[in-house]
Order: sequence, then C-alpha cells, then structure tokens
Amino acid sequence: MAVARTTEVAPVAAVAAPQDVRYLEWGPVILGTLGASAISIVLLTFGTALGLAGVSPYPYAGLSAKALGILSATYAAIVVIVSFALGGYLAGRTRSAWAETNTVESHFRDGAHGFGVWALSVVLGSVLALSGATGAIKTAVQSTATVAAAGTAGAAANPTLGAMAGQLSTSATDYAADRIFAPAEGAAPPAGASRGELVPTVARAFAANLKNPQLDANDRTMLVHTVMRQTGLSQADAEKRVDEAFAYFKAAEQKARDAADTARKGALIAAFAAAAILAVACAAACLAASLGGRHRDENTLVTFFGSRRFW
Repeated sequence: MAVARTTEVAPVAAVAAPQDVRYLEWGPVILGTLGASAISIVLLTFGTALGLAGVSPYPYAGLSAKALGILSATYAAIVVIVSFALGGYLAGRTRSAWAETNTVESHFRDGAHGFGVWALSVVLGSVLALSGATGAIKTAVQSTATVAAAGTAGAAANPTLGAMAGQLSTSATDYAADRIFAPAEGAAPPAGASRGELVPTVARAFAANLKNPQLDANDRTMLVHTVMRQTGLSQADAEKRVDEAFAYFKAAEQKARDAADTARKGALIAAFAAAAILAVACAAACLAASLGGRHRDENTLVTFFGSRRFW
C-alpha cells in the first residue's frame, strides 16, 4: 500500500501544475475582450471623424465614393486586427504564471487565452449585431405601419386619390403597357377593351418572348392590332410602339438582373473578406497573448509613449 502511494504521488508532484492555478482564467479573457471592444470603438470613432473630414458635399471636392469605401474597409480591417492583438496581449500578460510547468505548455495556455478573447468577442459581437438587426427590422415595420396609417387617413379624406395610390404599380410590364396603349396625339382613343383587361395579355406575350431577341411574329401581330384598335394609331406607328415597348421591357429586366448580380458579388466579396479578417485577427490575438505571457514570465517592461506605467 505504501509503495503504491510512493509510485503514484512522486510523478504527479514532478509534472503537475500548482493546485491553486486554474487551466483557464476567465478574468483575463473578459478583460481582454472588454479591452479589444473598447479599443475598436475608439479607433473606429476616430476613423469616422477622419472619413467625415475627407468627404465634401460639393462636387469635385473631397474623396470619391470608391476611394472612401476602399480606405474605410482597409482601416476597419486594421482596427479589428490591432484591437484583437491588444486584447490578446492583455489576457496573456495578466494570466497567472505557472512556475512549476514547462515553457511550451505555458505558452500554449497563454495563446489559448488569446483565442478565448477572440472567440468571446466574435460571439458577443454576433449577438449584438443580430439584436441590432432585429431592432432595425422592428423599427422599419413600425415606421411602415405609421406611413400606412397616414396613407389610410389620406385615402379616407380623398377616396379617389386613395384608390389611385392603392392601385399604382411601377413594374416594367405596367409601364410598357402604358406606353403602347397611350392614345395617338391629338386623337381621342376609340372605344374598346379596358386597360386592365389588356395588360395581362401584354404581360404574357412579353414574358413568353423575354429570352428571344425579338417578339414572335404571331404575338407581335396580335399586339399591333390591339394597339391600333385601342389607340387609333396607324399600323406602322403601332409596330414601332410595340417594338420600343418590348425593347424597354427587356432592358428593364436585364438591368434588374445586373443589379441583383452586382449585389450578390458585393455580398460574396464582403463575406470572404470578413472571414479572412477574422481569421487573421484570431492569429493576432493568439500570438499577442503568447507574447504577453512571455513578457510576464521574463518581467519585460513595456513602455507606452515613454511612460513606465500601464497607462
């Protein structure tokens, strides 16, 4: 029994860390997280002031929108990396030293505390961003409801205007229908089907030929005869109007697709850039925490603008 105790206790005492020192200390991690957040807020506020100083409401003055966007993105990336590095250094420097353990393990634990600073900051930032987005959506919904209520009140005061506003549409199909069914200049439109009855016909014909370079012959003839009957235009003028309206419809559809594709590419680049910046910031936090732990073990004095104090 005594031999068993001797063989078990001796190796443990030689390699184990002190019992009063924990493997993970949340105090330095929280301090580093708060420090990184505060530093980033200060630096971003300073960058906002610089950005406002560099732009101008007057033409041909100040930075262009593209230059301002590039500088802002670069500055924000630098701020994120520097803030995480300083927060990691604080966590590593303020963590308790392990006098009875090997240097490799101590540096790994220091780096792990820097990783904790990064992870906690990212999680809290995501939660705050999500809550902020939720609040913005709620505010937008409330604002929309207020505007809708005001519109309802206005419609009640003016029923004709309210009915027109409720039926107003700015889609490419409706606008194209307005153009092809406009009456001839100086002539009253002959009696015929209402515009509401003809718009679906135009929409279906345009949508069916959207991928074609031009309208199908049968569809074009049908639309031309409809325009002639509704507007009193000659056949040549009706054909010209139908072709112009279809060209506008295709251009509007292509413009919408181009805008959506541009937005998609911008979001894709922003997502990849954000992920890369966060990855670099993680490495910076871990390395800075290891450096802080090394300075702690070596009693290295770090001066800030010549000051021997922490501040």
